[in-house]
Amino acid sequence: MTEQIQENGPFYHGTKAELQIGDYLNPGFRSNYRPNVVMNHIYFTALKDGASLAAALARGEGEEHVYQVEPTGDFEDDPNVTDKKFPGNPTRSYRSAYPLKIVAEITDYKRLTDEERESWKRNLEAGTKRDEDIIN
Repeated sequence: MTEQIQENGPFYHGTKAELQIGDYLNPGFRSNYRPNVVMNHIYFTALKDGASLAAALARGEGEEHVYQVEPTGDFEDDPNVTDKKFPGNPTRSYRSAYPLKIVAEITDYKRLTDEERESWKRNLEAGTKRDEDIIN
C-alpha cells in the first residue's frame, strides 16, 4: 500500500454473512454496490455506525451483522470515499488486499430505520444508473 495509515482501530465490517470468531473475510467477491464488479479488496471502517450502514446495504436477505475485525496485512484509505466524496477520510474507511480476521460480533450500533435504508438504496441505485466508477 502506498502510505502508512495512523489508525489503530478497533475496526469493523458490516455484512449479512453469518460468521464466527476466528473466520476470515477475503477480497475477491462481488461488490454490494456494483454486482458486476469483483472486488480486489476487502473494506472496513473504524466507525461502528459506518459498518452498520454497510451491513444494511449488503446484498442478500440475511440478518445484518457488524463484526470487529483485525487486518492481517497492510491497508490504505478507501479511495472510493477519501477525497473523492469527502475531503480527507472522515468516514475512517479503509481497504486491504489481505484478509480481515473476525474477533467479535458487535451489537451496540445504530441500526437504520426502514425509511433510511430505502433512501440509501435509492441513492445507490441512482449512482449505478450514472455508472459511477468504483476504484478497485
